[in-house]
Amino acid sequence: MKVKLPEQDEPELDMAPLIDMTFLLLIYFICTCTLIMPEADLSIRLPGMVAQATTVDMPDEQMIEVRKTGEIYLNDRTFDSATSTDLPELVATLTRYRLSAKATGAKALITIMADGDTSHQRVMDVMNACAAAKLKDVSFAGSGE
Repeated sequence: MKVKLPEQDEPELDMAPLIDMTFLLLIYFICTCTLIMPEADLSIRLPGMVAQATTVDMPDEQMIEVRKTGEIYLNDRTFDSATSTDLPELVATLTRYRLSAKATGAKALITIMADGDTSHQRVMDVMNACAAAKLKDVSFAGSGE
């Protein structure tokens, strides 16, 4: 015996709930994402040389000179070897300088002067030494050429 099944209608796909869900997801992701500015859009001014009209009394600061041979001088005294990357003597001296400046209530200021032919990695080594000594006020001086 053959059983006859009732005829079924073709199923339909309703688009309205799908579009609603798409917009809800879009709104969710827009609200939860954080906008990050691209690096090129940051308004950063690079240091340059500016002629001063009047003299300014500078607080006591330490001058670190980086020569093109890789030698590092702090106030005309040589520190570490030209091939050392961690610069332990410089870090120890800068740490003592920071602690003494803190004890006297002065700011620990460091100025890095690098020759034009100095490798960038050597300047980064000096900056890493300043960071290891927890110095925050580091500036750069130009050679004027």
